[in-house]
Amino acid sequence: MRAIWKGAIAFGLVNVPVKVYSATEDHDVSLHQVHEKDGGRIRYQRRCEICGEVVEYKNIAKAYDDGEQTVVLTDEDLASLPVEKSREIEVVEFVPSDQVDPILFDRTYYLEPDSKSTKSYVLLRRTLEDTDRTAIVQFSLRQKSRLGALRVRGDVLTLQTLLWEDEVREAAFPSLEEKVRISAKELEMSSALVDSFSSDFDPSGFTDEYQEQLRTLIEAKLEKGEALDTQETFGEESEDEGGKVLDLMEALRRSVEKNRGAKSASGKARNARKPAAKDQEEQKDKEEPARKPAAKSSGRKSRKGA
Repeated sequence: MRAIWKGAIAFGLVNVPVKVYSATEDHDVSLHQVHEKDGGRIRYQRRCEICGEVVEYKNIAKAYDDGEQTVVLTDEDLASLPVEKSREIEVVEFVPSDQVDPILFDRTYYLEPDSKSTKSYVLLRRTLEDTDRTAIVQFSLRQKSRLGALRVRGDVLTLQTLLWEDEVREAAFPSLEEKVRISAKELEMSSALVDSFSSDFDPSGFTDEYQEQLRTLIEAKLEKGEALDTQETFGEESEDEGGKVLDLMEALRRSVEKNRGAKSASGKARNARKPAAKDQEEQKDKEEPARKPAAKSSGRKSRKGA
């Protein structure tokens, strides 16, 4: 990984030098646009609407237009802002971790100690762990003033940028104001359905099916070209009851039974594998005594020969 920024966490009078790294990356298949007719690559040009020239990216500046006047802001102008010059990640407050609404989370970064001594880094990490608190910080990155949450992930401090409060839309849906009666039986069946799906979250158990199928499609087209039969490649979709309108209680009941049946079949499959392993152990035990007498017999013969 390559550091995208260097700075220091200002923790009171304690200074924690850090390097900042992107913690996530995109795994999507990279696609580009082409002319469907002949496969020619579609490219975009940055063309000035006044002189008609194609402008290189290094010669492009930002501007603000108030409807009457336009103000051009160069990179030098933006870099001159005091907050942009700051290299501090300032800890503003420590809050209970459950008070930070996940909807505010944006991008995540890893923080690496950028000092010969990691003591101040470890101290801050241990403090966050022991107090079960999240540090709310403010800093500037890529020409933006940011709000962030400093948290612990394993042995690493992570910095998660937060959306500003006015960037989160209000969910004002009139349909949610309608009064709905939920019966005790419906709630019981719904809880049973939740229980049948209960598990410990393991992100490695999930795959991006769209990207997998997209790669399969690309490989098949590379091999067969326009003669590709997608139905042959992916098979026919199995029909289910997704399109049928079911009574809520009936839908809950069938869901619980279906999920319990799937878990039962999975359990039987695991148990079926155990006897096979047990048989191998028993077979191994039977073979062991057969080899031992042979060794003793061989020993007596060697002594007689001596």
